[in-house]
Amino acid sequence: YSLTSQFRRAAISTPANIAEGFKKRSKADKCRFFNIAQGSLEECRYYLILARDLGYGESDALMTSLEEVSKLLEGYSNSVSQSEPDS
Repeated sequence: YSLTSQFRRAAISTPANIAEGFKKRSKADKCRFFNIAQGSLEECRYYLILARDLGYGESDALMTSLEEVSKLLEGYSNSVSQSEPDS
């Protein structure tokens, strides 16, 4: 696979797992999918660093956006995990 297709796969996986986790009923299931989404974000981070190191272009703006999404997802995941127990 090329770097572009790997990055696209990870970038598409992130919101897909957030959406799937959102619809899960149990807190554990929700958090599991949010954790998978966080892993996909880390893949994206690696691919951006690799692209920069290989001289494929400037990735600062994308890295800034990735950091923002990562912080938002972490906050949401923490909020869900610390919420009231499943009923």
